[in-house]
Amino acid sequence: MLHAFDTLMEPHIAGLPQNRGDKEIKFTYLKPRHIQSMMVEEGNIVSVFCVKQMIAFRDFRKRKALKMNTLIEVKGRDEQFKKINAYKAEFIQKGLPILSIDTKKKEMLGDFQRQGQFYSTGTVKVNDHDFKSFSSGQLVPHGIYDVTDNTGYMTLGTDHDTSAFVCDNIRSFWYSHLQFKHPDAHTMLLLCDGGGSNSCLHYCFKKDLCELAKQLSINILVAHYPAYCSKYNPIEHRLFSQISHTWNGVILKDVQAIKELTLRTTTKTGLKVCVNINKKIYQINRPLDQNFKNNINQFITFDDICPKWNYLVKAPN
Repeated sequence: MLHAFDTLMEPHIAGLPQNRGDKEIKFTYLKPRHIQSMMVEEGNIVSVFCVKQMIAFRDFRKRKALKMNTLIEVKGRDEQFKKINAYKAEFIQKGLPILSIDTKKKEMLGDFQRQGQFYSTGTVKVNDHDFKSFSSGQLVPHGIYDVTDNTGYMTLGTDHDTSAFVCDNIRSFWYSHLQFKHPDAHTMLLLCDGGGSNSCLHYCFKKDLCELAKQLSINILVAHYPAYCSKYNPIEHRLFSQISHTWNGVILKDVQAIKELTLRTTTKTGLKVCVNINKKIYQINRPLDQNFKNNINQFITFDDICPKWNYLVKAPN
């Protein structure tokens, strides 16, 4: 019976010889019931259960494709990860704050279907098309994760994701929470991606950080993750993944209701989440401050190793 199975499957199997070293990965689009039906047509009386056993015996099982292939080899990637690990170890030893920041996927507000399921006593009806013109607004969820305290700080914005928006969120939570948890901190470590509103290439972000350091009277050491490495940013798997579970399938219609929902996010390891709403309007496409660009070394000290990704923003004395 197994020989009949192999003979039938051979023309329906494709391979990926470039994967997993010397072991060729094979796959098929046939389902057990299809295979069983084809074997019966050829005179082999077999059940679906038996077919599933033969599939397993040949090491076929349901798998999901994983995003693991790096499209571009990023120069200095390994050196940057060593630098980030060294920064984290130093700040943990000295008891200084380590803040991981990022903006979660933007969401349209309104009666739109979202991935996931939830308990209900009847069918929840939403729009049959996800047209932005039928949205009541945009939700911009920005997060700050305190690595050593296992606490998340979420800001629910309603306008644009800009560097000023990011710095406003850090400023707000520093004044309301973080300064009391880190009263003796003279420097904070900011871990962030290399693109978006906190891009390592944007002078606007660096200028806004200079203003932030001045207002908070604290130095800000920034370490960007290299391109294609944002999944290693702690906030992604420590905070955003848990909030995604909380929002699973929920219709996001009202910002205040989303705030109350997000506050319920917790884990067995003690994650706590604080939430603010930011309805401020932010300017986009801000012009470059040429004077700041020309004199940037007066405000920012760039690291000798990977200076594009590591720099210290000094607070004025």
